[in-house]
Amino acid sequence: MNLPALPKPTPWRVRGLALLAGLAAALAHPPFGVLPGLLGYAVLLWLLDTIDGPRPLRSAFLRGWLMGLSYFALSTWWIAEAFMVDAANQGWMAPFAVAAMAAGMALFWGLGALLYRLIRPAGVRRVLVFAGAFALLEWTRGHILTGFPWNLPGETWRAGSAVSQFAGVVGAYGLTWITLAIAAVPAVWRDGKRGRIAVGAAVVALVGLFVGGSLALSRPPSAPGPALTVRVVQADIPQESKWDAQRFAQIVQAYVSLTAKPYAGKPADIVVWPEGALPLAINDYMVPGSWVRQDIVAALRPGQLMLLGGYRYEGPPDKPVYYNSLVALRRTADDVVVVGIYDKHRLVPFGEYLPADALMTRIGFKSMAHLGDGFATGPKPAPLRVAPDLLVQPLICYESLFPRLAKPVPGVRAIVNVSNDAWFGVTSGPLQHLNLASYRAIETGLPLIRATPTGVSALIDARGRILPGARLKLGESGVIDGKVSEVGSPTLFSKLGHWPFGLLLLVSFLAAIRVPGGRGLEKGLN
Repeated sequence: MNLPALPKPTPWRVRGLALLAGLAAALAHPPFGVLPGLLGYAVLLWLLDTIDGPRPLRSAFLRGWLMGLSYFALSTWWIAEAFMVDAANQGWMAPFAVAAMAAGMALFWGLGALLYRLIRPAGVRRVLVFAGAFALLEWTRGHILTGFPWNLPGETWRAGSAVSQFAGVVGAYGLTWITLAIAAVPAVWRDGKRGRIAVGAAVVALVGLFVGGSLALSRPPSAPGPALTVRVVQADIPQESKWDAQRFAQIVQAYVSLTAKPYAGKPADIVVWPEGALPLAINDYMVPGSWVRQDIVAALRPGQLMLLGGYRYEGPPDKPVYYNSLVALRRTADDVVVVGIYDKHRLVPFGEYLPADALMTRIGFKSMAHLGDGFATGPKPAPLRVAPDLLVQPLICYESLFPRLAKPVPGVRAIVNVSNDAWFGVTSGPLQHLNLASYRAIETGLPLIRATPTGVSALIDARGRILPGARLKLGESGVIDGKVSEVGSPTLFSKLGHWPFGLLLLVSFLAAIRVPGGRGLEKGLN
């Protein structure tokens, strides 16, 4: 027997509930970690099911968009910090950028809600359709205009926790489907016996995720590799300081002195500097005979490798082509030599490149916003051989957001993620970025070496956990000395890619098929 339907809320209460649901879901993510906020998805499903009136699809889009608006406003408010670095020229854009980002990302949630309303079936199966519609649109959000898959619902779980381990099976998008399906189930608990069975099944599934993930965390790695000693350098140089040419020598000295700091044990095999460590083109400050090059040589030990994040250029002087790069250097007896270069493939729209550049230049947006020519796109990510027996997989900045961007290659010892999170100050942004990047370790079964100028730098094991004592907080200057030796066995996700996610979407598609003679949803709720 079905319970009586809840009274339908007024239009303004609907909008308020949608906005509150988005805030709740955003607060469930690290660093906040208010996991009951996941019930915001159940609120949205209920709001979509209670639509009446002549324009149900438009109402569904609006409700989904409003939830997305508040969700992404809280999840990405920190982008305002980037505009305050050059406040005189760009500070005025900060509120517009936050609003545009939230409103733009929310379009995908609006479309997800519209799609759900369009194809929803009768009965409790609609939970699976809801999960599929939103997971599909989240996948789309991760691919349009190079994509921006920030704070996927599946990445709500703190990386390294029990539930997060299932990213190694189905990936972050698959875990998004699972998270949405479980979180939305309370919306159907009033659907009589089947509704209560669905809630019970969700509880069992959640317990299974916790138990299965806990067992995975308790198992030692099946393929431990030889120890790789690493030093990560975090000099805590605020982004605004890099614009002061008079401070260049101080910035160099900060990085060099930390690099040369005495070791308590075996010297590092690899020293890692973050993206944008020095505010000058690598070509210029590493020119043979320069004082910067000499200082770097003096700070390294013979045979040591150094991974250096920064920008470089190629081509003729009148038309140089710029790349955001990670350059691998090896210290010789009295100099350094370049042993490899990785150029960033996924560039940040409006940050590192301007979509529709010719049009934006013609209408004057480019000059008004004080945007330069941006970076050129590097080749597709591939491992970088920095020594005859050492392969690493670089990911620069927000490339670490993308599941499966770096394809699994046998012999890779670690993912190296360098990022310039100094743009976002002491906000929730760098903490979120750490959590999201750690999911790439879980998906691939590889440890992750993460270096940033101002935090959070860390050494992360193949399960997404930060190694003991291997973290530098926001605003902290220092080095991380540690060993990276734990290489997990190939994960199911690394073998199959997004196929498990595709199967979950197929489940949603089958659930959406209307059964002949079945009761309509409205009848089932009465």
